[in-house]
Amino acid sequence: MEDGAFEDSDCRRVLSIQSHVVHGYVGNKSATFPLQVLGFDVDPINSVQFCNHTEYAVCQGQVLDSDDLEVLYSGLKKNGIANYSHLLTGYIGSKSFLMAVKDIILDLKKTNPKLVYVCDPVMGDNGHLYVPEDLLSVYKEHIVPNADVVIPNQFEAELLTDVKITDMDSARVAMKKLHDMGAKLVVISSSDLGSDETLIGLASSSIGAKPVFLRIDIPRFPIELTGTGDLFAATLLAWTHRHPDDLKLAIEKVVATMQHVLRRTLSYTEQISKAGKPITAADKELRLIQSRKDIENPKLCVTAVDL
Repeated sequence: MEDGAFEDSDCRRVLSIQSHVVHGYVGNKSATFPLQVLGFDVDPINSVQFCNHTEYAVCQGQVLDSDDLEVLYSGLKKNGIANYSHLLTGYIGSKSFLMAVKDIILDLKKTNPKLVYVCDPVMGDNGHLYVPEDLLSVYKEHIVPNADVVIPNQFEAELLTDVKITDMDSARVAMKKLHDMGAKLVVISSSDLGSDETLIGLASSSIGAKPVFLRIDIPRFPIELTGTGDLFAATLLAWTHRHPDDLKLAIEKVVATMQHVLRRTLSYTEQISKAGKPITAADKELRLIQSRKDIENPKLCVTAVDL
């Protein structure tokens, strides 16, 4: 068995609740394929369904409400197929929908007390919210306390903890607060603590007798891409399941996967630019399918440092 291969089993089933696009790779479209490649069955529920993501000139579609979510989940329950090892949540755009997600979390954990809930609290970035403000209190009071793994970016971590992150010490304080709220594993997927060339990611685990705090320096790419956070969350779910006692290796594999996918996507856009053509939003979609082998067995290219 290759290092990246997963054993055959029926015990890896993910319910993934986040956005969906018909064309491109964000939300469930960015998360489902990597999880399947890594050996997980995935049942996606789409919080929204749009033709494409918002970087295109036109973005239109449907938004599910809490009643729609209840109909879908109750159908799974009635058929006896709401049995999952993991729950993954990403972009959710309304308070009522997020409260309905809270009820699903509690129900799934009642059915399977060992269920691992991975929460990407998608609220904003770079100082700007792109969800209604009233979602923050729901995340603080109901979602994060029931999450096993929380994956905020720096801005989201600051919102959740009321701690301004300016250095490594304040980052530790914020991550400790997220642990105190209930999360066993906290990963800040990106922060402003690095440089123009490097992002700094941080991971903190309270699992086991000895807490773990890791720093990983991540090379930046000269391009803004969508769906990267959703890919990060999905691969983190997979590799922490595969390496439950080796967070360092799991994080290194997640970041290596990201680097390979982003590098391939950047290379594709550079080819278009060299041909004298303008780079469109469609050209910048993640090259996920072309990166299948890197997703399945990523060659390590970054090192996490235990602090």
